Amino acid sequence: MRIAIAGGTGTVGRLVTREAERRGHDAVVLARSVGVDLVTGEGLAGALDGADAVIDTTSIGTLRAKDATVFFRAASGALLAAAAQAGVGHALLLSIVGIDRIPHGYYAGKLAQEEEYARSRVPVSLVRATQFHEFAGQVAAQARFGPVQLAPRARVQPIAADDVATHLVSLAEGEPQGRSRDIAGPREERLSEMVREWERHAGRRGPVWAIDLPSAQMRGMRRGLALPGPDALVLGPRFSDWLRRQ
Repeated sequence: MRIAIAGGTGTVGRLVTREAERRGHDAVVLARSVGVDLVTGEGLAGALDGADAVIDTTSIGTLRAKDATVFFRAASGALLAAAAQAGVGHALLLSIVGIDRIPHGYYAGKLAQEEEYARSRVPVSLVRATQFHEFAGQVAAQARFGPVQLAPRARVQPIAADDVATHLVSLAEGEPQGRSRDIAGPREERLSEMVREWERHAGRRGPVWAIDLPSAQMRGMRRGLALPGPDALVLGPRFSDWLRRQ
């Protein structure tokens, strides 16, 4: 198969690209670094020529609802229009568990992206995943102040990004499913403890203070609104087991 990966240089996208190539597929990265601009559509037509499926793992580094919404509508709209023009038979979107329950700027953009896929002319699959194990490191980096590490309290059921990538490629090899089952890791975790484990694994021995952040995202996550439902597909290792292998 020829599989195009939108955002193929990002956290999940590069893993999707690697997994697709490992299975013998022709993987095509769609990213600005290779001359493809999803927002303007530049380079899309040529990159999608002959593609059987598209996997969309695009992201944007903003927490503002307006900026995220504008980006995802533009990028997904251009991608899906080009995919329809190229005769692509399957478009897959990676989304996030809980975005319809937690008021958060970035999540508003992801909901807009899901809406673009819902009205796509290309048959689609949409899968929501919980936070990645790598989320602990991202949070730690943003909440480190000199020798002091803050650790936000939240309820999460994290999944390894590698397992998300493997699942996406498996979906691409099959028929479009529409809304697919959510995917999650095997166990609910406390984000503050994940950050603590991350710091100790990195060799940092300074104080780690668990705190309640007042943001809408973290309030929702403390309430468990980012946790998967009982019908979610459970994949991969627990956070502690995954971390030991890093």
